[in-house]
Amino acid sequence: MHIAIAGNIGSGKTTLTKMLAKRYGWTPHFEPVDNNPYLEDYYADMNRWAFNLQIYFLNKRFRDVVEISKSSETIVQDRTIFEDARIFAPNLHDMGMMSDRDFDNYTDLFDLMMSLVKLPDLMIYIRSSIPNIVEQIEKRGRDYEKSIRIDYLQGLNNRYEEWIAGYEGRLMIVDGDKLKFESDPKDFQQITDTIDAELYGLFPFEGAKQD
Repeated sequence: MHIAIAGNIGSGKTTLTKMLAKRYGWTPHFEPVDNNPYLEDYYADMNRWAFNLQIYFLNKRFRDVVEISKSSETIVQDRTIFEDARIFAPNLHDMGMMSDRDFDNYTDLFDLMMSLVKLPDLMIYIRSSIPNIVEQIEKRGRDYEKSIRIDYLQGLNNRYEEWIAGYEGRLMIVDGDKLKFESDPKDFQQITDTIDAELYGLFPFEGAKQD
């Protein structure tokens, strides 16, 4: 199976990915951040590096999707290829940080890739408010994230909500503001109980969105 974790920057995707991998014995696939050759340059000059960064992520994420499709293991993935194309690239385009030419090129490539892959077996979306996201970003203290603008984060949040509202696959929504799963075992158990119901139970628990 393919379990995907979606959510804005600082929403807790990587933490939840690690916790679920440990809880279920799933194989984690993490977002390529630490070895990203464009990320620091991007946050310093978004206009110059936006297209390069998004192509880098698209390449890495498509490679992950292909590997996951061939795997016999259950994979839990930190961020998906859909977020790159439906959230980050359109947001940069709308903000004037990616030209029409580059965005059209990017979108054509993504559409071709999507003809070759399928949706995850379960998409888990961590919904978080901007104040909570900012708090989490400050807490982890990455230097290159200190220059992230609030309007940029808000634009991403708006696009996440639009994308999730129209998502056609199996979807579970986690309230990242209320459920402190990284520090409260009861909150984490609430999430795993819902996952158990979604994947293995006959009837879903209340709070899990069905499509």
